[in-house]
Amino acid sequence: MTLFATVFPLLCWLAYNYGVPLVERRTPSLSVIMSLQRRRWVANAARRESPMDAILSGNLMGAVSFLASTSVLLVLAIFAAFGQVPAVMESLRTVGMGGTFTTADLQIHFIVMLTIFALSFFSFTLSLRQFNHFCIMLGAMDHAGEGVTAEEVDAIAQLNSLAAKNFNNGIRGYYFAVPTVAWFASDWAAIVVSIVTVGFIVHREFFSSAHRLAASATVIASRRDKDRGG
Repeated sequence: MTLFATVFPLLCWLAYNYGVPLVERRTPSLSVIMSLQRRRWVANAARRESPMDAILSGNLMGAVSFLASTSVLLVLAIFAAFGQVPAVMESLRTVGMGGTFTTADLQIHFIVMLTIFALSFFSFTLSLRQFNHFCIMLGAMDHAGEGVTAEEVDAIAQLNSLAAKNFNNGIRGYYFAVPTVAWFASDWAAIVVSIVTVGFIVHREFFSSAHRLAASATVIASRRDKDRGG
């Protein structure tokens, strides 16, 4: 039971990453809706010469860079905890937790936590690299002459969406790190908090106020663009 509770948050994270794309084929999530807005962003950037697009891209890369650096610090902290397992066990007993955990239990749990933050780090760094490519492609667009084709806009927007997908994956790693902390209280706490975390993320992606507002704005923009085209 202790081992199952240890790996359960990691399993929930992986199951969410593979399961939600199947749901998105029928019901668009907030991420899918924002991908449509990213396409509009690139299309509008192709028609203007403004520093605003560079500022927006810089803000995105700054947020990703900050979280990638934080992931490195967390990985180093977990490595340090490996050398202090007896002290950690004593601290848990002092606050009334961890009385039934063995040294092997804590070591395995630290490995799971290390895996989550390491995968988050790789997701953030990949996202940072893809946002960097996006900035280069955005700056390479030709605003004069024949302009930018729809195919080029689609390719640049898809690169932006791919970077955002990896960024969101890293953020979800942080979310599912919360149940690994609850594990120190009890096995069942880790399982319950993992399920609650899944529910929280699903609500945010499909049923939140942000989802409704983004969907409404996207529909309005689509109608306006269609009227202009007509």
